Amino acid sequence: MALGGLLKRLAPKPAVRLDPTFGDPVIGEVRAAAGAGGWPVVRERLEGVPDGEGRTRLLAAFDDVAGVEVWIQDVVKAEPESALALLVAGARQVTWAWEARTSARAQNVSREQFKVFHERLRVAEDWLYEVAEREPEWVAPWYYLQISGRGLQVGQETARLRFEASVRRDPWHLGAHKQQLQQVCAKWSGSHEEMHAFARESMLAAPEGSSLGELVALAHLEHWLDLESGEDAQYVIQDHVAEQLHEAADRSVRHPDYARDGRPPGWIHTYNAFAMAFSLAQEKQGAAEMFAEIGGAVTRFPWSYLNGGDPTVPFRHFRSKYAR
Repeated sequence: MALGGLLKRLAPKPAVRLDPTFGDPVIGEVRAAAGAGGWPVVRERLEGVPDGEGRTRLLAAFDDVAGVEVWIQDVVKAEPESALALLVAGARQVTWAWEARTSARAQNVSREQFKVFHERLRVAEDWLYEVAEREPEWVAPWYYLQISGRGLQVGQETARLRFEASVRRDPWHLGAHKQQLQQVCAKWSGSHEEMHAFARESMLAAPEGSSLGELVALAHLEHWLDLESGEDAQYVIQDHVAEQLHEAADRSVRHPDYARDGRPPGWIHTYNAFAMAFSLAQEKQGAAEMFAEIGGAVTRFPWSYLNGGDPTVPFRHFRSKYAR
């Protein structure tokens, strides 16, 4: 091994961190403001981002902040004409509903949890539909209606219409595609075949260098997750899985157009998805490549699929195994 390569392997790896801001000072500022009820800052930052993937990501970056569901209602009352305030209220209401349900399988969710879950989602839907009526060009309300609709089990046809409403406004909206991927998973009354077809067709329809290649990695992770112990490991090391993962990486994160103008918003989530998929598939080179780009910035999803708890634990395990 060349001296440079040896020194690189011996150098300490970046510290693993689960940072909801991912080093973005804007997200940090918005999360802090949201936690303190600072509507003027939240409003200014949201207004500063054009509607689309960027605004949706900024909303999603603080929709889990506790207490927003309380103070935002006062803002809505004080500013009844503000569609943006109502959007924040609806977004937080959706996430607040899922917090009541938890991420447990349906059979492990109590009747009372389901009651609260559905009550909060119905309120969210009323608010989000009102936003969509006031601002018909905005994609963000439709993105959150995809999530609320899945919880309310609106059915595949209605869910597809909500997805189509999102992508009419932003054709390559990664978040909207990821929500539709969840919708067609076997665990949400879809099927593995439909899920894989959706992921691949979406990737191929998008321009090369698009982030939608992530969908292929996520589809294989969802398929792996749905299988019994033993079957899951056998599935994910099959040759066709590795081939599809490499194809998807070649069309997205490895493509020259992917980072031509700087890494796209949400890139860290895409790299983490590929890192986990390549790791489970025992594709050492692919996994090492992803970990080299990530450094220590772990995302909660999808690593939490491995132990249901601290995502840094499986991340550290596979990084130590595969990172150069």
